[in-house]
Amino acid sequence: MRVLRGRAADRDADREVVARLLEQVAEDGEAAVRAWRPHRQLAFGRRDSRADGYEAATAVAADHDFPPVERSVGGRAVAYTGNTVAFAKVLPLEDMRVGMDERYERVTRAVQRALWHLGVPASRGEPEASFCPGDYSLQRDGKLVGVAQRVRKNAALVSGVVIACDREEIADVLDPVYDGLDMPFDPESVGSVADAGGNGDPDEVARTVEELLVGDAETEVVSVPDVADAETAD
Repeated sequence: MRVLRGRAADRDADREVVARLLEQVAEDGEAAVRAWRPHRQLAFGRRDSRADGYEAATAVAADHDFPPVERSVGGRAVAYTGNTVAFAKVLPLEDMRVGMDERYERVTRAVQRALWHLGVPASRGEPEASFCPGDYSLQRDGKLVGVAQRVRKNAALVSGVVIACDREEIADVLDPVYDGLDMPFDPESVGSVADAGGNGDPDEVARTVEELLVGDAETEVVSVPDVADAETAD
C-alpha cells in the first residue's frame, strides 16, 4: 500500500495530490492512504456552489481569513484551520457499481478505532444541525469526523475530516457561512478531539488515523514533494 505524507506548497497543488493519487490507483491497482493537515481554507461542496447565498458565504469565509475553495468530494462546507486533519483512502475497483457501503463502513470503523487510540470513545452519528451532515459521522461532545466517497472507473476515494482542535474557531466561521447558505447549523454541534479529552495534537491525530487506515498492509512511504515532482515531470 502506498502511503503519502506531507502536503504540497499551496492549496491548489495540495488538492492535485489527491486527484493524482486517484488516477495512480486506477492505473496500477495499488491502494493508497494519506492523512495530513491541509492548508487553511473553507471547502465548499458542489451543492453549496449552486445555493443562492454562495457568493455571500464565500465572502464571509474570506473575511474570516478562510480562503474559499470548491471541492469535488463531500457534501457541505467544511473549515480547515491548518490544524484540521484530512484523510483519504484510495482503493482499486473491479466494478464501480458495488461495495460502496462496505468501503464506508471499513473506513469509518478504522477512524473510530483511531479516535479510541487517541483517548476519545467516539460513537457513530452526529448532533442535529451539524456541519457537512452525513450518514457516516463520528461524535463525542460534538461532531468530530465526517466521511465522504467518490467513485470513478477502477478506483474509489473514501475521504474525510477529523476536527483535532480549534473547535471554537471552526464554529465561529461556519455559523455565518451556513446562515448565508440557508442551511441549519448549530455552533455547539462542533466538537474536537482535544475538547473530548483526547490527544488533539494534529500530527498525532494524522499518524494514528494513517496507522489504522493502513492496518496490516505492507507500505511504501512516499513524500508529497516526490509525488508533486513526478507529476510535473509527466
